[in-house]
Amino acid sequence: MSDMYGEPNGGTQEHEHRGKDAYEHERIFAALPPAHGRGFAQSWWGQAWLKALEDTALELAQLKAGRRLARAGAVGAVSVRPGRITAVVKDPDGTPHRSDVLLQRLSEDDWDHFLGMTVERAGHIATLLDREMPPHLVEDASAAGVELLPGIGDLEPRCDCDAWDHCGHTSALCYQVARLLDQDPFVLFLMRGRAERELLDELQVRSVAQSETEATPADEQKGALEGVDAGEAYAEGAILPPLPELPALPSEPGLPPALDTETEPAPGLDVTALEFLAARAAAEAHRMLAEALSPGHERQPLEGELTPDEDAVRLAVAAPAAVAERLSTAARRGRDGLALAVRAWEYGGPAALAVLKEEWAPSADALARARAALDAAWDDDERPRLRATRNRWTVVGGDAQLRQGTDGRWWPYRKERGRWAPAGPAAHDPATAMAVAIGGE
Repeated sequence: MSDMYGEPNGGTQEHEHRGKDAYEHERIFAALPPAHGRGFAQSWWGQAWLKALEDTALELAQLKAGRRLARAGAVGAVSVRPGRITAVVKDPDGTPHRSDVLLQRLSEDDWDHFLGMTVERAGHIATLLDREMPPHLVEDASAAGVELLPGIGDLEPRCDCDAWDHCGHTSALCYQVARLLDQDPFVLFLMRGRAERELLDELQVRSVAQSETEATPADEQKGALEGVDAGEAYAEGAILPPLPELPALPSEPGLPPALDTETEPAPGLDVTALEFLAARAAAEAHRMLAEALSPGHERQPLEGELTPDEDAVRLAVAAPAAVAERLSTAARRGRDGLALAVRAWEYGGPAALAVLKEEWAPSADALARARAALDAAWDDDERPRLRATRNRWTVVGGDAQLRQGTDGRWWPYRKERGRWAPAGPAAHDPATAMAVAIGGE
């Protein structure tokens, strides 16, 4: 490797450095050309690496600075060795900075678990040799307690610019390494403590040993494989391990990934709308999970699927102005009509929206019950004069109205700028709903 601030070496080299007890391997990758018009990671494992960076960094501005430096080709030759990646990153004015990112090496026990698990699945080895990272390999390793890919806080920055968090230089180094990981997943194994040749040699030794074990005489193999019939095991539930406790509900919805990058969006892609939809999906998932974990949830009726019109109103509740404008056009309500629908939704969801849109004629029995409820709600000298039209009762000479839903509840409405607008949530008592409707006059 050249001196710390020298020019990058060409090609890829592999060196061995004598440690206290074993050889450590180092690979040096020549500086990559600028990354114009493409993302830094195309593979799922490269994207997972960047997610660990972006979830860890506390300063979005530093991540943006790092992306700019990486795109401009400011990252020199990258040294990858167990537990550390290193490169010289130059500022726009040419000032060089030695930048390192540390990643914890796997322990010998971790490697033993990982290697033993991998040889049991020949497909994993074949996929790795094709320079691909099989998702099941990472999932199986995680289930065995071995985390191959970094998570939040696992990428520890070191830079001579003295930044206390990921700076633009260490961020640029991480973005460049994502491109290296795309090309060769063995770079990740090297960071975790095993070079490619060493890893493949160990897998070969274990594969041979396993083959010899499987080649035992049939009688011995039959005895070794004897166990409990699957049907018997399932029927004897007491011998099964208990299910783990449910995870705790997160305090708030997760944050979707930021789409604010230097890459121009594809033609016709509305980035603002996409970011909004991702945030609403996270919020809705959090709400549904909270309900699923609440006591007695299994006894609650299933929610009906929203119609496209209902879903447009639901989204419009928290939509930015530009998105709300598109939703009003799609729902064919107009801006004012959508505003009324949003207000209704906030008061009572789909049921309130149905009362806003629909006018229906109560059956004779339903009409009799409604009149009885209205008669019982007030004393004779307090009862307002009401004019009935289908399921709507309007105060004569006033700007208040009651609307009855199909479930028998009463919804307060008041006239605003010549239009009837929702005034509050539903009530079982018409007098309560009327007090809300009249309160705004």
